[in-house]
Amino acid sequence: MEKEELERRKKVLLDLINDKQYVPMKIKELAILLDVPKARRAELKEVLDSLLSEGRLSVSKKGKYAKPEASSLIGTYSGTQKGFGFVTIEGMENDVYIGEEFSGGALHGDLVQIVITRDKDGSRRAEGRVVKVVKHEQNEIIGTYEECGHYGFVIPDNQKISKDIFVAQGRNAGAVTGHKVIVKLTDYGNERKNPEGYVSEILGHVNDPGTDILSIIRGYELPVEFPEEVMEQVEGIPEHVSDQEYADRLDLRAAQTVTIDGEDAKDLDDAITLEKEGGIYRLGVHIADVTHYVKENSPLDREALKRGTSVYLVDRVIPMLPHKLSNGICSLNAGEDRLALSCLMDIDEKGTVLGHRIAETVIRVDRRMSYTSVKKILEDQDPDERKEYEELIPMFERMEELAGILRIRRKKRGAVDFDFPETKILLNKEGKPLDIRPYERNTATDIIEDFMLAANETIAEDFYWQEQPFLYRIHEVPDMEKIQKLTVLINNFGYSLRTQGSEIHPKELQKLLVKIQDSPEEALIARLTLRSMKQAKYSPVCAGHFGLAANYYCHFTSPIRRYPDLQIHRIIKENLAGKLGGSRAEHYTEILPEVAVQCSQTERRADEAERETLKVKKVEYMAGHIGERYEGVISGVTGFGFYVELPNTVEGFVHVNTLNDDYYHYDEAHYELVGEDRGKRYKLGQKIRVTVADVDRLLRRIDFMPVYEEDEEECPRTVLN
Repeated sequence: MEKEELERRKKVLLDLINDKQYVPMKIKELAILLDVPKARRAELKEVLDSLLSEGRLSVSKKGKYAKPEASSLIGTYSGTQKGFGFVTIEGMENDVYIGEEFSGGALHGDLVQIVITRDKDGSRRAEGRVVKVVKHEQNEIIGTYEECGHYGFVIPDNQKISKDIFVAQGRNAGAVTGHKVIVKLTDYGNERKNPEGYVSEILGHVNDPGTDILSIIRGYELPVEFPEEVMEQVEGIPEHVSDQEYADRLDLRAAQTVTIDGEDAKDLDDAITLEKEGGIYRLGVHIADVTHYVKENSPLDREALKRGTSVYLVDRVIPMLPHKLSNGICSLNAGEDRLALSCLMDIDEKGTVLGHRIAETVIRVDRRMSYTSVKKILEDQDPDERKEYEELIPMFERMEELAGILRIRRKKRGAVDFDFPETKILLNKEGKPLDIRPYERNTATDIIEDFMLAANETIAEDFYWQEQPFLYRIHEVPDMEKIQKLTVLINNFGYSLRTQGSEIHPKELQKLLVKIQDSPEEALIARLTLRSMKQAKYSPVCAGHFGLAANYYCHFTSPIRRYPDLQIHRIIKENLAGKLGGSRAEHYTEILPEVAVQCSQTERRADEAERETLKVKKVEYMAGHIGERYEGVISGVTGFGFYVELPNTVEGFVHVNTLNDDYYHYDEAHYELVGEDRGKRYKLGQKIRVTVADVDRLLRRIDFMPVYEEDEEECPRTVLN
């Protein structure tokens, strides 16, 4: 059909369908109405298909054609660096794929209206087209300014925004190439036109100390300064516990009590007591009573809910509560009387919690311990450290014993433990990275983790059976479609998963992680297993925690840095006082769904910001090591090349174009690149020596090149300690 004729017929159809009297019809009904003979119905189908592909028409499951609004869906658009995107729609299990040419000018985070142009087919996603941007999520974008003649562009820091922002002459506020800026959008553009805006603020030059982290803070809209009304409230909070505050509290100041935290920690919100009588461990997990000072709906409380969590960036902490509170009266500092909310558990030698008591208490910490010191005492048997803390050694040994029992019990029921190395980056005063190393777990970190998990489970189960309104930490069962995809993949490596009907037990994933330990494919399969699982979140409905294989779970142990913990402390205390009934129960039932959503969102925001600051500093660190050689391990393979992870957790990419000794094909089934002539293979888990070829600080990318044997004698490799 000629283009002009196609356009004419499309207009005829659109005029009909947009008429107020029109009701959705099938193609046969449209043909009768338009007097299209049966022999030419294929031409009608061609016109309808064209309108569908443009998103100007929609078709129902019954084959009835209508205006897009009649069958459109509303969801959130997630962009990608390559221009295409996905729309997440509440109630739909899978995202909808949106091609770049069908994005309708939507930017990452926008609320959009879409129509489905192709239904989901097997493992292939449904496809759609954006017909309308309902609401733009952001009117400001952080990025790097680049001059281009008489005008400029801002390259967004957020790589999910694939288009640069055009800045016209005279609207750059004096910015020059390399400035980190905030650009205010005046035009959101479309599929063919870039967004436009003007520079509203210059944050600094990319080479200025602190500009990199500041741009991430502003990009994620992390609140740094506390409002004046919050600081005024803080000024009225006492620095010491008064005599009146001891009333009606269980006095535990005589119990041998310690905190165990990192060396740099100042907000100490958990303390431990542990005794053993006969075969029963009496474990006390004592948590700072933050709600005694942060009253509901006060300025402090509203700001804490807004922030949701403390954010731990590579060079600073953005606290949920002001430092005067978090490092002062709420911190369980040694030698100071402190108010606490305690979970006192009786645990047998099999790890079963036989009974428990939740109480408002007053405690006094004897010693402020660090993970390093406790490790020296228990693992290293360091004589100097053991002498320094001689009176505490029996308790530390009981802790190690009980923690091991709890861990074994958790493992038996099927808890899944991902042991991905965390990164520790050492910076100088200007924020320049001096060293990068993996953050190592040890006996002391495991002890605290095991005891906190025990308290969180005990509290959650208690309130579940009381049928009181509560805020749970849930981790839902994975979607079976994702598990089936994982099963197909691991079959290529000789592994399998056993499912039970339409569900999988966490123990099966635990067994898989044990089997792949120390194998070449361990890193890949562990990551893919993690991706096949859902994200943990907060909910007023107790749905269990799949990863921990726990029926009941909550976050109780960190009210200084997490709002959900603060929220349930308030509920627990009202319940202890006998006031959690009637209107108060209704009040919590009403507010908890919104609190859950807010806290889940702020947690994800914090996690993403933390990851971005680590990326920035890793790239900056490796920029100072270009040309140096390292030994690493291949951690991922694609058709374009492979990723190499160094012992210090830095990961870089080796592009297939740099493999100049052969022509390589990608073996997708086994995640390998195979040389056509020599048969050389690059596969998961393989050790490889690489040279740092280049870094891109804008894209936060590190490029490696392989070192061939003939080059080895020319330049020795760098060893990472």
